[in-house]
Amino acid sequence: MMAALFMAPGAHAQISIGISISAHIAPPALPVYVQPACPTDGYLWVPGYWAYDNDAEDYYWVPGVWVAPPNPGLLWTPAYWGYDGGVYGFHAGYWGPHVGFYGGINYGGGYGGVGFAGGAWSGGSFRYNTAVVNVNTTVVHNTYIDRTVINNNVTVNNHTSFNGPGGVTAQPRPEEMAAMHEQHVAPTSQQMSHQQNAHMDKTAFASANHGKPTNVAMNKVGGAHFNPQGQRAPRANNANANRPNANGQPNQQQHTQQANDNTHNDTQAQPQQHNAAQQQQHNAQQQPKQQHQQQRQPQHKAAPRPHPQKQEHER
Repeated sequence: MMAALFMAPGAHAQISIGISISAHIAPPALPVYVQPACPTDGYLWVPGYWAYDNDAEDYYWVPGVWVAPPNPGLLWTPAYWGYDGGVYGFHAGYWGPHVGFYGGINYGGGYGGVGFAGGAWSGGSFRYNTAVVNVNTTVVHNTYIDRTVINNNVTVNNHTSFNGPGGVTAQPRPEEMAAMHEQHVAPTSQQMSHQQNAHMDKTAFASANHGKPTNVAMNKVGGAHFNPQGQRAPRANNANANRPNANGQPNQQQHTQQANDNTHNDTQAQPQQHNAAQQQQHNAQQQPKQQHQQQRQPQHKAAPRPHPQKQEHER
C-alpha cells in the first residue's frame, strides 16, 4: 500500500519516474508555513506535499520534515504532481547525488523550483545555508550564509502545487535530466512511516481542512508538530483514535495512549496514597502521647495554671 502511495501516473513521458497514482482533480495549493529548525546535524529538509488516497478520492497533507538521508552525499528530489492526458500524476521523490526535476514547484526551504539552495555536502558533513533554511545553531555549527541563491523574481504568492496547464509550466533543464538518470535511492523507512502517519490523520485530508491543514511541518519523524505560524501544534492522536487500521480494528495508537494515560494517573496516585498512609501513622503515634499528657495533668494540682498558648501547643 505504501509503495502505491508514493507513486503515480501521468505527466510528460520524458520526465516520468515511478508513477502509478492519478487523480482527476488538481491538488490544493501548497500551504504557507514557517520551517521548523533542523534538530540534528546531518538532517536534510523534505518539504511537505499533497498525497492522494484513491479509496477516499481525496488529497491529504504530508507535513514537511527534517530526516536523516540514507547515506552521506545524497540529496533529496521532492515529489510533485504533473498534469498530462487529462489526469494529474504523482511523481515520487527520491535520493541521489544531485537534485533532479521536481516540476518547477516552489516548495520553499531551499527548494525554489530548481535545484536545492539550502546547503551542500562537504566530505561527510553537510553545510547549511542559513540564508534559506532554519537551523538550530546551538546544535548545528556547520553553517554559512549565501543570499545570492535567493531569487527575488519568484512570485512569493504563487503556491501552485502541480506542473502543467493552470499550474507551473517549467520543463526539466539539461542538468536535471542528467540527475534523473543517475542511480537513485528510494525514500527511507522513516519517510514511509511519516507518510503513513499522515494518511491515518483524518484532519490531514483536504475534505476536512479545506486545503489548509493545521499540522503542516515537523522537526523530525515522530517529533513535534508545528502550525503554519511555526508554533507547536497539538498531536493528532485524537483524530486518529477512531480511525480503523487495515484490519478493521481500532487504531492501536489509541490503546497505547490510554495505557500511558492510566500509567501516568497511577503514578500520580501512588505518592498521594503514600502521603495519606504516613499521615495516618503519624496521627496514631501522636494520639497515645496526647492521652498520656492528659492523664498526667490532674496529678499536678499544685502546679500553676499553664499559659494558654502552651496548653494549645501541647494539644
